[in-house]
Amino acid sequence: MHITLNQQPQPVPPGWEDEPLLWLLREPLGLTSTRFGCGVGQCGACTVLIDGVAQRACLQTARGLQGRSITTVEGLAAADGTLHPVQQAWLDLRVPQCGYCQSGQIMSATALLKGKKKPSDADIDAAMAGNVCRCGTYVRIRAAIHDAAKALA
Repeated sequence: MHITLNQQPQPVPPGWEDEPLLWLLREPLGLTSTRFGCGVGQCGACTVLIDGVAQRACLQTARGLQGRSITTVEGLAAADGTLHPVQQAWLDLRVPQCGYCQSGQIMSATALLKGKKKPSDADIDAAMAGNVCRCGTYVRIRAAIHDAAKALA
């Protein structure tokens, strides 16, 4: 069995087909940016893009993702290492405090900006509502999304 991960075909190791995508990514595949937060899809720390839509990796299995495209934060940068505008905005505005939830935040922000080129504060708040930041960097997150939207325009 194979999945498409960060634009590359990726074999799923035997025995991992029905495990949560979160653990498949972190354990045998070594992509540790996708974080375990709650395990029930409520905190957003494990957010990845599945066919461009923000989804919780703790609620998905590899078997259910055959033929679909999965992107993690490791897959956002260009092949030459140039950061995605959302990643760059996060760095420029020093969004992370502890950083634990930030890959999920970045993935949700990226999904938002695919559908809304110039989001309002209300659009951002609605799109990011499922991502919890225990450090409370929400003001910087919103500012970074606005900056990334400008860079993508």
